[in-house]
Amino acid sequence: MAFKSICLFSGNANQPLAQAISKAASIPLGALTVKRFSDGEIFVQIEENVRGEHAFVLQPTCPPVNDNLMELLVIIDALKRASAVSVSAVVPYYGYARQDRKVLPRTPISAKLVADLMQAAGVDRVVSLDLHAGQIQGFFDVPFDNLYGSEVLVPYLATRVGKRVTVVSPDAGGVERARAFAKRLRSGLAIIDKRRARPNESEVMHIIGEVEGNDCIIVDDMVDTAGTLTNCAAALLKAGAKKVIAAASHGVLSGPAIGRLAESSIEEVVITDTIPCSEENRREARITVVSCAQLLGEAIKRIHTGDSVSGLFNKE
Repeated sequence: MAFKSICLFSGNANQPLAQAISKAASIPLGALTVKRFSDGEIFVQIEENVRGEHAFVLQPTCPPVNDNLMELLVIIDALKRASAVSVSAVVPYYGYARQDRKVLPRTPISAKLVADLMQAAGVDRVVSLDLHAGQIQGFFDVPFDNLYGSEVLVPYLATRVGKRVTVVSPDAGGVERARAFAKRLRSGLAIIDKRRARPNESEVMHIIGEVEGNDCIIVDDMVDTAGTLTNCAAALLKAGAKKVIAAASHGVLSGPAIGRLAESSIEEVVITDTIPCSEENRREARITVVSCAQLLGEAIKRIHTGDSVSGLFNKE
C-alpha cells in the first residue's frame, strides 16, 4: 500500500502525551476541530488535506471513557471519509479491557464490543500499550500491536532499588508480566494469592516467594482504586520487606485511589503517561510518571515505514 505521507492527529483525551509523541516522532500534529453541540453530540472536522495519507489517531480511552471512545470513533470516521488511505488508532490505554469474557450469566463482553465499534468506524490498525488481557488482540480482524510498558518502567525502577530485589505479582493472572520484569531486573519473583469478595475489593491471603529483607516492586498493568496495591504492600511489609514500590503502565486512579495511596506505606508509585495525572495527585500519592512518548513515537514511525515493531523490545 503506497502512502503519500504520514499524519498524526489527537483527540482531547491526552493532549500532553500527543505533543510529546509528536516531538519524539518529529511528526507535527494535524489540524483538527473537535467540539460538542449543546446536547452533547460530538462534531469533528479535519482541517487539512489527508487524501492518500497514512493517518494515526492518538486517543486513550481513559476517563471519561465513553466520551473519549466516541470521540475516537468519530475522528476515525472523519479521516476515512476524507480519503485517508489508512487509519491507525493509537490507544495507549484500552478502556473496557477488563470486560474481556463473561464472568456471570447474561453479561456482555464489552472489550469485544469496543473492537467491533472501532472496526465499524473504519480503523485499519490498532496500537496499544500493555493490554489488560492479551487475547483482546484476537477480537480484531485488523493488525494489532501491543507494546510493553516495561521498556520505559524497568530502566527507571533499576535506579530505585538495591541489590536484593523481588518483583511481586499481585495475583496469579499477572505472573507472566512480573516474570518479565524480574528477568530484566535480574531479581526474585513472588506472587500474592488473593481472593476478591466483590469488584474493586481484594483480600491478601498468602505470599508465595521470598520477600524478607528485600526491596519489593509490585507490578501490574493498571492502578485503579488502589485497593489491591495497598493491601499487597501492607502484607509485604508485614512479611519483612525492606520497602515497597509499585509500578504500572496505566494510572487510572479512580475513586478512593489517591487517598489510599497517600495513607499507604508504598514508598513510590511509578506509572507511565498513558493517562493524564495532575501534579497535585502526583505529590499527594508519591507518584512518579515516566513517559512512553518515545516508545509510541518510534512504533508509529516503524509501522509507517514497514519496519519491525518487535525490534523495539529488549530480548533479554
